[in-house]
Formats: sequence, C-alpha cells, structure tokens
Amino acid sequence: MQTNILAVPGATLYYELRGQGNGPLVVLAGAPMDARSFAPLADLLATDHTVLTTDPRAINRSPVEDRDRDSTPQQRADDLSRLIAHVDAGPAIAFGSSGGAVSVLALAEAHPEQLTAVIAHEPPIVGLLDDADRVHAETDAMCETYLSGDVLGAWRMFMDQANLQVPDEALEMMFGGERDAQSVADERFWFEHELRPSTHWMPDLAVLRSRKVLIGLGEESGGQLCDRTCHRLGQELGVAPTVFPGDHTGFADQPEPFAKVLHDVLRDLHG
Repeated sequence: MQTNILAVPGATLYYELRGQGNGPLVVLAGAPMDARSFAPLADLLATDHTVLTTDPRAINRSPVEDRDRDSTPQQRADDLSRLIAHVDAGPAIAFGSSGGAVSVLALAEAHPEQLTAVIAHEPPIVGLLDDADRVHAETDAMCETYLSGDVLGAWRMFMDQANLQVPDEALEMMFGGERDAQSVADERFWFEHELRPSTHWMPDLAVLRSRKVLIGLGEESGGQLCDRTCHRLGQELGVAPTVFPGDHTGFADQPEPFAKVLHDVLRDLHG
C-alpha cells in the first residue's frame, strides 16, 4: 500500500493506493468515514484492482485551512476528481457510501469523463422524500443539540431518524466518556459543517440519467431512512437498487461478503 498527500484548494488530502490489478481503478469514498473504514474492503479488492481510498477534507489526516467552512458534495467531488487525475489510473469506478455516495453522485454530474460508473451506496438524498421538510428540520435540531453540548442526545436523535435500533448503553459506550481527540474533532465537524450540506444536496436527475449510476442498498436496511432515499432515487433514475450484505455500514462490518458482491458488480461494469 502506498500512502501520500495531495494539496488541493483549501485542504491537503491524505490518500492510500493499493494493488496493481488489470481491472479499472476503484475509488472508495466516505463522508465522514475515512480511509480506515474502507481498509479491509480495499485490501480484498486490491487483488485485481487498483484501489484509491482517502480521508475526506477536514476529517482525520486531511486538514483544511478553514474549519469554519462547510464541506459540500460539490467540493468533495472536486477533491475526488483531483485525486483520480493525480494517480493517473482512470477512468474509475467510484463507490461511495452514505455522504460519500452523495460525493460520487456529484462527481458523476461534474466529471463524467473520469468515470466508467458510480455506485452510490445508501445516499441520504432527503430532498427526494415527500416528508423532506420534516426530516430536514429533525437534522437541524440534532445538529443544534450536538453543538449545545448534548452529544448523546444528538446521537439518539440521529439513530431515531435513521430508524437504527441502538440501545442507550451501546450509545454510551460509543460516544460517552473519554474519547480520542481526533475522533471528537471529526464528529464535531460532521455535525457542524458536513451533515446538513450533504443531506440538503439535490442531484440533477436529468444529468444523472445520462450517466452510468448504480444504487447500492443493504439487505438489512429495510425501513431505514436510506432505504427510502435509495428507492426514491431508483424510481427517478429508472434503476433498481443492487442489494449488498449488511446495512448502512455493511462495507465495514462485513467486508468479505460485501467484497464478493462488489467484485461481481465491478466485473459486470468493466465488461
């Protein structure tokens, strides 16, 4: 694995490059999840692909000049575009999950010449929903709750909105007590400057219909917020979601079965 950094406008991006396979370049993108979350999956894919992972701007090892500036999908798409050009191994198939799925959809809109296809795994495109105003208001409230200092309260609101069943004791273990300073800084940036721009972003559906776009959905995500957004996006694009193992974080929680499905998808896309 090679690690390096790339200077981009307003930030320095940390990235990792694995493999030298005959298949297309595969980009794995998260937001706020960083390269560490994709490492097991990247290792499995690197047997026959070159795989690019990165920490998104302002997260972990990718510092920004101004931490008071929002991280938008368009900006993160530009970062990914610059990384793809820099490693000079494209065109790429870009896989993004959650906020990273929004990033790769924005990348498909802006830089189709760099891509063979994008796979958007559970993108939280709230604006497509009939109750978008209510969900946006809930997101605003949870961000305000977090910034007021009630970390556990904000995470409870997040889990309730996403329809994720997480017991209070588990939330306390994950987000209470003494925590790593970098993790806290990344979390705060997400609540303050990344969550709302990502969930408020709306795709240009007419443009995306002219791109090769696949929608990924976890087989255990039924009834969750991103289950709803995935099906609505699929209806708009005329694309049935591709089912992957696990739920919203299946790529990290179940990397081996997830990689098997993703290998098949990549093979079909590459021809």
